[in-house]
Amino acid sequence: MNAIRPDKIDGTEAELDTDLAAVSEVEAGIRDFVRNDIAYLRRPNAAATAEAAIDADAAVNSVTTLIQRVAGTSLSEIENLIGELESLRELLHAEGQRVQREIASYAQLSQAAMKSTRAIAENVTQWKRAADGLRSS
Repeated sequence: MNAIRPDKIDGTEAELDTDLAAVSEVEAGIRDFVRNDIAYLRRPNAAATAEAAIDADAAVNSVTTLIQRVAGTSLSEIENLIGELESLRELLHAEGQRVQREIASYAQLSQAAMKSTRAIAENVTQWKRAADGLRSS
């Protein structure tokens, strides 16, 4: 920031240098004053910093407690679900084995029924031939 300059300056260069030095000094003083005046707004004081730290710690602890409660409930529900799923898996495995045994038993029964039907059909055929032989004689 400069002072108003007239087109022609009356006086010697020494006066000019002195005036410029004075203006620079005033400007530097104003800058320092403004910096110092605003600096406290940028830097919180120690008490406010301590209070903010305590408030931040309390907030963190509160959030941590809340997360632990929610996570604890969720974890217990997940563990219960895992237990139920494991017992369901065991039940399904046991039922699968039972169904396999039933299918094997059915296959054996079906084979036996086919053999019995074949034997009966052969016997009926033999009786029919015997009966036809008796009639023709």
